[in-house]
Parts: sequence; structure tokens; C-alpha cells
Amino acid sequence: MKRVVVIGAKGMLGQELARIFGTAGYEVRGLDRDRIDFADRGQLTKLLDEFKPNLFINASAYNAVDKIEESEAEFERAMAINARAVGQAAALLQERGIPLVHYSSDYVFAGDSAAGYGEDAPLRPINKYGETKLAGETELKNNTDAYFLIRLSKLFGPSAASEGAKKSFVDTMLWLAREGGKTKLDIVDEEVSAPTYAPDLARFTLELVSAALPYGIYHGANSGTATWYEWAKKIFSLAGISIELNPVSGDAFPRPARRPMFSELKNTKRPPQRSWEEALEEYLSR
Repeated sequence: MKRVVVIGAKGMLGQELARIFGTAGYEVRGLDRDRIDFADRGQLTKLLDEFKPNLFINASAYNAVDKIEESEAEFERAMAINARAVGQAAALLQERGIPLVHYSSDYVFAGDSAAGYGEDAPLRPINKYGETKLAGETELKNNTDAYFLIRLSKLFGPSAASEGAKKSFVDTMLWLAREGGKTKLDIVDEEVSAPTYAPDLARFTLELVSAALPYGIYHGANSGTATWYEWAKKIFSLAGISIELNPVSGDAFPRPARRPMFSELKNTKRPPQRSWEEALEEYLSR
């Protein structure tokens, strides 16, 4: 039986990876921050030598975008988790001949191309979180040849089991209308990107690995794009919730970190993922 380690296994994506790979017949060692410090070389070495995985998946990240922008301490924490720990793990895995799957973000792009971004488009982050994700990509490439680097955007899906995990945009909208009692919302009608459904991304990952495709960079977002406002309209329409939505510019909600205005992740190497609308409909019907 093949063995796989999933780091960040209680996160929104990690829990889906553990489920999908388990269903596919892998022995899964799912670990979260309560069971391993991914940045600790000793702990990681012990795990690799004892479990002897055939594949290693890193679905962990620190993504408090605005905190990272405002605080040097938070930026340093993000660099440690999103970059240096990735490089260290990549080097250890390279020594043992174990492939590494790692996830990155549309925030590595400047967001100034309305045509979207292919896998090999120029990288130019416009905020510090994006800088840490780009640094992680660089660490990955510099320390192993056997990697799948998969970028995603606006992740949604079943809520993460990890303590303190933030809600996805979908669940936040539903909570505001249901438990929060909101009858009117101002929603930013900017920041065009491709929402990514966690179960679809987990299946996409399994397909890459199972098909023994060339190592390298892949974009795993669902097909199609939306602004936050367009996404919210679809959420409430599919959920059958009547609520007044008012499209506003990003200036209505000042945030420390700049966001890419156009960051569609173009998938040019694999068959297109299904549309985000179809994935959203499935999620809301669960």
C-alpha cells in the first residue's frame, strides 16, 4: 500500500486530501499543527524515517493577509511557515526520493492582467503575503526536482476542523444572512479571480499524482471567474435566500494589504476543472 503524509490535515483543503487519498487506497498519515511542527527539522526527519511515505503533501500555510502586511513579526512568522519550512522539507524529501506536493496562491501575481495568468506567467506579488508565497515557491524549486506546485484562489468547501480556522467566503455569507440576521450587504464588486472548491482541488491533486504527470507548476482553480459581489449573488440565489446586495468598490472596506484586481488562474496543462458555479451548487446541496 502506498503511504502519503498530509500536513495541515485539519484544514479545509487538508481534510479533503486525506479523505480523497484514503478513498484511493493510500495509507494516510494526516498531521496538523497540534501533532507536528512542520518547521522543526527533527520532527520532520523522524516522521519520514519512521513512516517512510511514497508522497508528501504540504497543505499548511499562514494566510492572515492583513496581519502579515501590518506586523513585521507576523511577516516573519509567515516567511518561516510559507517559505523556509517548505525549503527545509523539500531538501529532506529530495534526499529520500519522495515527491512533494505544495500549494501556492494567485497572490504571487500582480493582478494587472484582465486576461488572467498561466502557470508560467511572470511573478510579481503586490503584498507581503504574496511575497511569502513566492518565497515558498522559490524554496521549493531550489531544494527538490520532484515537486507538484499547485496554485489556487478563493478556497471554499466544508469547514476546516482546525481550531480557530476562519470561515470561507461562502460560509460567511450564509452565516450573515441566517444567524447574523442581515437583510442588506455591501459587497466589493472587484478582485476578479477563480474560486476553488476544496474537494475538486483534492481530486485534481490525486489525478496529477496518479497519472505520473511531469513535475512542475499547475493551476488547480475551478473554471470561470467572479468578483466578490458576483460570487455572493450566486451563493444567495442557489441557497434560495432573499437579501439586498449592494456592489461597492474596494475603497468601501479599507484593508492594509493590496489585493490583485485580476488574478484568474489559467489552467493550460490539464483538462479544465468544472465551473465554480457547478461546484458551488454541489456544496450548497450537501
